[in-house]
Amino acid sequence: MRRILHIDMDAFFSSVEQKRHPELVGKPVVIGGDGDPTKRGVVSTASYEARKFGIHSAMPLRTAYKLCPHATFLPVDYEEYSRISKKFKAVLGEFTSMIEDVGIDEAFLDISSIDKPSEEVAMEIKRRIKEETDLNCSIGVAPNKLLAKIASDLEKPDGLTIITEEDIEKRIWPLPVRKLWGVGPKTEAYLKEMGIKTIGELAALPMERLVGEFGQSYGSYLCDASRGIDESPLVTHWEPKSISRETTFQRDIDNWQLIAKNLAELTQDVVSNLKEEGYRGRTVTVKVRFTDFKTYTRAKTLDKFTDSEGEIRRAAFDCLGRFELKKKVRLIGVRISNLEKVGNEGRD
Repeated sequence: MRRILHIDMDAFFSSVEQKRHPELVGKPVVIGGDGDPTKRGVVSTASYEARKFGIHSAMPLRTAYKLCPHATFLPVDYEEYSRISKKFKAVLGEFTSMIEDVGIDEAFLDISSIDKPSEEVAMEIKRRIKEETDLNCSIGVAPNKLLAKIASDLEKPDGLTIITEEDIEKRIWPLPVRKLWGVGPKTEAYLKEMGIKTIGELAALPMERLVGEFGQSYGSYLCDASRGIDESPLVTHWEPKSISRETTFQRDIDNWQLIAKNLAELTQDVVSNLKEEGYRGRTVTVKVRFTDFKTYTRAKTLDKFTDSEGEIRRAAFDCLGRFELKKKVRLIGVRISNLEKVGNEGRD
């Protein structure tokens, strides 16, 4: 029997800020953009105090401000959050090398080979994370990744939830379908039209019906997931498929020089990240979203892999030149894909 842990740092960004600014403890805090709720931008995270007002991640900052104008709005400080993230993940490495890093504030661990009860291991992890970061986390323990992730969300904040196969009917099936990993708002709405609101109601549907509604791959996944079945392994190492950056302008613009300046800066950031990660790339893609929200991309594949800022910038501007900039621009972005690890040249 596998024993998988999902560790999720509680309201990570806002918790870090509340530790840096003790006067914010117990108060609604919203992290997003450059911290100005009158500008465009979205919520990255919100403290539990702010969530009581209906604020959630991906919500426009302006909407969050309307819901809770007395909240403290702060800019995203990825450098500091990354520093704390490394500290908490270093703690996880004290327990096992079987770690899947799934984000700045979460990870999966396989503790199947540790000769201690799951609860004891989880409590020790929580204690060590608290020691190193002075932050709380929630941990879910289950036979697979799917159930462990659901479990970690059941008793937040500072929770520890253990789910067994015997608990699925009692503890998982009454939950809304949105709690299932991979079920987004569109699928949730479609299932609601089918009369399906809970995971248990989804589990009661035959696979043939789900495959007919959602196709072979996704239908089969929904059938298995609703029954708590997940055989996916921990991915302890992965290679990025692309590196990208984008920016949304505070006001829609048609100033070509300003658009070009932002594209150059984004390209510089992408190349810097590319080199930092030790990759070269071949395909450069530029994305433009216009004032009517219509989004288009143009791509160029180079003759060879490169991490040269000059070559990549020229390719990006070649892509930009293939857009008809007749409408104002809302967003611009650049992506480098078709990556090769430096040092792997000539290998099969």
